[in-house]
Amino acid sequence: MSLFLLFLSAFLVNNIVLMRFLGLCPFFGVSSKLDTAVGMGMSVIFVMVLSSVITWFLYQYILMPLNLVFLRTAAFILVIASLVQFLEIYFKKAIPGLYSALGIFLPLITTNCTILGVAFLNIDYGHSLIQTLVYSIGVSLGFTLALVLMAGIRMRIDTAPVPDAMKGLPIAFITASLMALAFLGFQGFLGLSL
Repeated sequence: MSLFLLFLSAFLVNNIVLMRFLGLCPFFGVSSKLDTAVGMGMSVIFVMVLSSVITWFLYQYILMPLNLVFLRTAAFILVIASLVQFLEIYFKKAIPGLYSALGIFLPLITTNCTILGVAFLNIDYGHSLIQTLVYSIGVSLGFTLALVLMAGIRMRIDTAPVPDAMKGLPIAFITASLMALAFLGFQGFLGLSL
C-alpha cells in the first residue's frame, strides 16, 4: 500500500473515532467547545506521533531482540505516560487557559485507548518506521478532524430548538452516530479498508 493510501485510510476511511470507536471519552467530553477540541486534537497529535515512533523503536530494538514482547503493554503505557506528563507540564506553564479547559482530559490521554491502540496496530500490521509515522499522523489528524467537526456541530446544536429530553449527551450521541454513518461512505472510496 502506498504511503498516501495508508494516510488516507487512517485519516478518513478507518477513522479511529467514527469507524473503530476508540477514544470516545475525550470525543464526547471535550467536544463542546471548538478551542478546547482543537487543543485536545493538537495534544493527541503530539503524543500519538511521538509515542508511536518511540514504541516502534522500543519494540523493534529492545523488546523483540531480548524476547520481552510480553512487556509491550507496560512499556508502551510508560512511554505514553511520560509524553503526557511532559505535555501537561508544558501546558501548565505556557498555556494555562488550555490547561484548565482540558481539565481531567489531559492526564486521561495517558489511558486514551486511541494512542495505545495505534502503537499496537503499527506493530501488529508490521509497519516500517516510515509507515508508522504516516499511519500515526493520519490517525491523529482523523481524531482531530472528528473532534473539531463534533465541536462545531455541538456549538450549533446549543442554539437549536432541541427538546429538553434530548439536550446534552442524547443529542450528542445521535449526532455522533450520524457522523459515523457519513464516514461509513468513505469505506468504498478507492476500495480502501484496513
